[in-house]
Amino acid sequence: MPNHDLPELAATVLQPGFVGTTAPDWVRRWLAEGLGGVALFARNVESPAQVAALTAQLRAERPDVIVAIDEEAGDVTRFESRHGSSRPGNLALGAIDDPELTEAVARDLGADLAAAGITLDYAPDADVNSNPDNPVIGVRAFGAEPHLVARHSAAFVRGLQEAGVAACAKHFPGHGDTSVDSHHDVPLIARDRAALDACELLPFRAAIRAGVRVVMTGHLLVPAYDDKLPATLSRKIMTELLREELGFAGLIVTDGIEMQGVRRKYGLAGATVRALAAGVDAICVGGDHADEQTATVLRDAIVAAVREGDLAEDRLAEAAARVRELGARSTRAQTQTGARAIANAARPAVELAAVPPAPAGAALDEAAGSAVGFEAARRAVKVTRSEGATSLPISRPAHVVEFVAPRNIAIGAETPWGVGAPLDDLLPGTTSVRLTADDLEGLADPAAPVLAGAEGRALVLVARDVHRHPWLATALARVLEARPDAIVVEMGVPVTILGGVHIATHGATRACGLAAAELIAGGPIPAPLAA
Repeated sequence: MPNHDLPELAATVLQPGFVGTTAPDWVRRWLAEGLGGVALFARNVESPAQVAALTAQLRAERPDVIVAIDEEAGDVTRFESRHGSSRPGNLALGAIDDPELTEAVARDLGADLAAAGITLDYAPDADVNSNPDNPVIGVRAFGAEPHLVARHSAAFVRGLQEAGVAACAKHFPGHGDTSVDSHHDVPLIARDRAALDACELLPFRAAIRAGVRVVMTGHLLVPAYDDKLPATLSRKIMTELLREELGFAGLIVTDGIEMQGVRRKYGLAGATVRALAAGVDAICVGGDHADEQTATVLRDAIVAAVREGDLAEDRLAEAAARVRELGARSTRAQTQTGARAIANAARPAVELAAVPPAPAGAALDEAAGSAVGFEAARRAVKVTRSEGATSLPISRPAHVVEFVAPRNIAIGAETPWGVGAPLDDLLPGTTSVRLTADDLEGLADPAAPVLAGAEGRALVLVARDVHRHPWLATALARVLEARPDAIVVEMGVPVTILGGVHIATHGATRACGLAAAELIAGGPIPAPLAA
C-alpha cells in the first residue's frame, strides 16, 4: 500500500498556468487539494494592484503556494507586458558590464514582484548566446562570453533573492549554441564535455554558488551527456550532472512541458512522467494548455506511473518535498524582507545609505516605471558614427520606419516595442510606419515603401537582429543608398552595422526605445560602455 496520498503528491509538483486575471474556481479548488504552484503569464496581468489581488486569492487557499512568473525584465516581460519593460534586459546589462548595476536592477525588479505577491521568477536567462543566429535567446542572454554571462547571472540571482523572490537560472544545460527554437523542435548542442564545461555550464555554476534556489531545464539534446533523451527527460543530465556534479540542491523545474522539444515525441503526460523520473521536481505547463483538463491528465498520469512502477514513489515524494520547502521558504523570505523594509523606513537617513533597497510594499507605478531600469537602458546605448554622418541630436520631426521581423514565441505579441512612439513624444509631429517582409516581398524597389513619407524629414530605421533576416539587410542597404543620412536603430543583437549613424540599444524594451529616442532628440547622453 502506498505511504502517501498520491493524487496530492502529483498535484504538488505541477505549476500550471490559467486564463484570467482572477483565480479560476478550479485553481482555488486544486490549491485546497494540494496544488503546489501556479505560473503567471501576460494573460494574467492587468496591473500590479490586480496581480496583488490575484495572489491574495491564491494564498487564501494555500498560504505557501509558489506563485511564479516568466519575467525577464527585458523583451520577455509579463509583469509589464502591456507597456513594455521599463528595464533594459540582459544583453543591455551585459553590454554595460557593471555587475553592481545588474544586481540593483534585479533587486528593483524583485521589490516590484514581491509587492505583488510573486515568490518565484523564471529568471535570469543564464544561456551564453554563442551562436548569433540563435532564434530564441539573442537579447535574452547577457552576452556571448561565458565569464561575462556568469558574473551577471550571479549578480541577478543575488539581487532578485535579496528582495525576497526566488531566482531561476535557465535553460540548463544551456540553450545559447543552437539555431533551433525548443518551442518548435529539439535543439542539438554538439559540444564535447570540456567545451560545455568551459562555456554553457559556467554561468550555472556561478548561479549555484550565488545561491540560486531554482534551475529550469532546457528541452535540448546534448549527446556529450545523453545521446537519446532531451535534457529535461535525462537522468544523466538532471541528476548526475546538475545534482551530483554541480551540487545543486534546490528545485528543478521544467521549461514549458507543452513545448514541442519534448511533447512531440513523448506527449504531455509521457514527458511529465519521464521528467520526474529523471530528477525534475516541478512541471511548468502553461502556453495553450492552461486548463483544468490538462492538469487532470498530468496528475492522473503521474499517479498511474507510480502505481505501474514507471515512477518511484519516493522520487515523487522527494520532488513534492522540494516544492513545499521552496514555498515555505519563499513565504518566510517575503515576510522577513517586508519587515526589514518597515524597519528601514523608520531609521535615520544616514543609516539607510548602507542598507540595500528592499520592497516597501508599494506596487510599481506603471507610467513612471523603474528609475534604475531607465538609467541602465541609457547607459547601454552604443553609437557608431562614420565620418560626415548625421549629427545628433536632430531638431525636426522625423519619419520612423520600424521593420517587423518574425518574433520568437517567448516574446509576447502584446508587448509594445519601437522608437516611433517615444520619439513622437519628444519631437511632436514625428510619423511612423511598420513594414514586414510581406510588405516588401517581390518589389522591384524595396526602398520605395520605406522612403514614402520621409521626404523633407529625418529618417529613422528601426530593426531587430538584422543579421538573421536577409530581406531586412537588403532593404536597409537599398534605403541607405538613397538616404545615407538615415539613422539606423538596432534593437536586437548588433552584429551587422549599417548606416552613417548606427544606434545599438541591445534590446527592444520600452526603456531601450526611450533611451534611443532621447539620444536622437537630444536627451541624456549615455555613459561610455565598459571596455
